[in-house]
Amino acid sequence: MKAGHRTLAEVDVMTGTEFEDFVVDLCRRDGCTDVKRVGGSHDNGADVLGCLPDGRRMVIQCKRYAPKSRIPSREVRDLLGSKVHFKADVAIFAATTYFSGPAAKFATENSILAVHRDHLGLWNDGASLLSLTAVNGLGQGDRRHQKRWKATYE
Repeated sequence: MKAGHRTLAEVDVMTGTEFEDFVVDLCRRDGCTDVKRVGGSHDNGADVLGCLPDGRRMVIQCKRYAPKSRIPSREVRDLLGSKVHFKADVAIFAATTYFSGPAAKFATENSILAVHRDHLGLWNDGASLLSLTAVNGLGQGDRRHQKRWKATYE
């Protein structure tokens, strides 16, 4: 199946590698170039590298965790180091779950795009990766926010 044609329930049962490939497909769908999966041991904290449609270099960390888990701030801090290591312009953390409060705060304070479960669903449903920057750090798991998010993409 192609990106955008899977439910979050299907994404939840993917392996970590399958999730990384899924994120690669979403990036390519959105016009990103030179996108490749580099995840694995000794990946220096990067699972996906490439360029955004506007030419900026990106580094993506992907975590396929159970929906009730939380991404700790330590993992988001590691991504900041990866951004420096790979000389990327943009750091993105794509997850199948939500970020802890400190992790979400750290991400927004350091210009890391934190794609939590709800935003992953929007991205999968057709919102562009770059459009998610408008709602970065907002409304994790709170259905009240989804109406506002969807207005951003229409």
